[in-house]
Amino acid sequence: MKHFMKMVVQVWLYFYCICLWRCFKFILRKLTGRCELQRICYKNKPGAGRTLKIETSLKSSKSKLLQSAIAVHPDAIEKSVEDILTLKKVNVDTNPQLAVSLQACLLQIVGYRNLTVEVEKLRREAYDSENSQHEDMLMKLWKMLKPGVPLDARVSKQWCEIGFQGDDPKTDFRGMGLLGLYNLVYFAEKDPATALQILSDSLQPKCSKVSKTEWEMKKFDKAIGYSFAIVGINITDLAYNLLISGALKTHMYNVAPEAPSLHHFQQTFCFLMHEFHKFWIEIDPVDIMEFNRVRNKFHKQILKQLQKTDMALCPHFAASESLVNI
Repeated sequence: MKHFMKMVVQVWLYFYCICLWRCFKFILRKLTGRCELQRICYKNKPGAGRTLKIETSLKSSKSKLLQSAIAVHPDAIEKSVEDILTLKKVNVDTNPQLAVSLQACLLQIVGYRNLTVEVEKLRREAYDSENSQHEDMLMKLWKMLKPGVPLDARVSKQWCEIGFQGDDPKTDFRGMGLLGLYNLVYFAEKDPATALQILSDSLQPKCSKVSKTEWEMKKFDKAIGYSFAIVGINITDLAYNLLISGALKTHMYNVAPEAPSLHHFQQTFCFLMHEFHKFWIEIDPVDIMEFNRVRNKFHKQILKQLQKTDMALCPHFAASESLVNI
C-alpha cells in the first residue's frame, strides 16, 4: 500500500509539473508575442545548443504534428516547417528567419535519426567471404596498411601483422559486422600517415626485432602493444554506442550544418582512434589485459566532453580538415 501511494504521488507530481510548464509557456507567449520555437531560434546561435532545445520542444509538445516533425522524410521537411508555422500562427513575412532556422534544425534532427538507421544496417550486415565486394574491401585494407607486401594466401597468419586475431579476419567482424571494416578502410584511406603510424606503434616492441632493453636504452617512443584491427573494431563499437545513445548529438549538431552523414560518423571514428592511441600511451598499461579498463576510462572522458553543448570533437587528422565549429 505504501509503495502504491508513492507511485500515485509521483504520477500526480509528473502531471502537475507538465501543467505548470504549459501554463508558464502560455504566459511567456502572451508576454513576448512569440511561441517557444521562436524564442529558442532567436535566443540561441546555430548548433547543438539550439537544435537540442528544438528537438526537446517538439518531442514534448502535445501536438501530434510537432511530435511527428522529428521523424519525417528529409524531402518533407520544408512542408513540415510550413505546417508548424501555420499551426503556431507565425507570420512568415515578418519572421522569415524562423523558417530557415527551424528547417536547419529539422535537417540535423532527421539526419541524425537516419544516420543511426544507416549505421545500424551496416553493423547488422555480416561479413561474407563469398561476397566479392566484401573481399575486395578487405584486400584493399591489407594493401593500404601493408603497401608493397604481398599476401601469401587469403587465409594466412599474415593478418596478425595488421592486428587481426587469427588467420581469417572474417571472424573478427562478427560483433560490428561490415561497420568495423568500413571504418578501418576509411581511416587507412583518408589518413594513411596516421593509420600507418598507429599500426607501427601498436607492434612495438612485441613484434619488433628490437629487444625491449634496446628499446628503452635508446629512449624510443613508449611501447604500445595492442592489436590495431581489433582495437579499431572495438573503437567502432564505442562510436556506435555514442551514436545510438544520442551522446554524439552535441558533436554532430555542431559540425554538420545540415544532415549528419556516414562521412561525419567515420570522421568521428578516426578522431576516436587517434585520441585513444594517445590516451593508451598516457595511461601506459602493463599489458593488453588492461584494455577494458583503459577503454572504459576513455569512454567516460569522451562522454564528459560531449556533455557540453558547444562541443565539437576537434580534428587532429587529415580526414577531418572539413570539420568546423558552427
